[in-house]
Amino acid sequence: MSKVAYKNGHGVLITIAAFLMLSVMFRLGSVAGPAFAKEISAESQTISARIEPAVMPPEALDRLISDIRAREAAVEERELKFADRMQALDIANGEIDKRLEELVAAEESLKATLAVAESALDTDIASLTTVYESMKPKDAAAVFSEMAPEFAAGFLAQMRPEMAANILSGLDPETAYAVSVLIAGRNANVPRE
Repeated sequence: MSKVAYKNGHGVLITIAAFLMLSVMFRLGSVAGPAFAKEISAESQTISARIEPAVMPPEALDRLISDIRAREAAVEERELKFADRMQALDIANGEIDKRLEELVAAEESLKATLAVAESALDTDIASLTTVYESMKPKDAAAVFSEMAPEFAAGFLAQMRPEMAANILSGLDPETAYAVSVLIAGRNANVPRE
């Protein structure tokens, strides 16, 4: 896996975690807010409809007071439920943070493993390149003529120019041309600025 692809993966993981957190927050807000507003609006209409501008009889006033107390108890119950929901949200956020920390730690571990693997690969290729450079050009050309041009181009690009030239001269013209084109085009898409 290339370093660029890996770095892009890091941003994707953080973005996904952020979207999950936003989703939880939006869902709680979109469900709880309108429900509370609707109930409070209905209660205020009910209470205002019962209150008359004139003097109320004592039994109506007692009933109004008991209704207000019942509504107050309902509001307190809803507040407790809302507090429970907020506590659940805090717990969920804590779990999300914990999982995100675990994900970052796993990502760092994977990054270290990839660095070791990449270093070992570079060492192996450098060693094999040295072996090919040590061979007689005619023998190396015989080996390179059996390789896929893409594979051969990778080794030849890392060799000293005089050794690569000796090996290329020992290849048949079509193979030498294909390898040369691949070597020349390796950095064609690299940004120039």
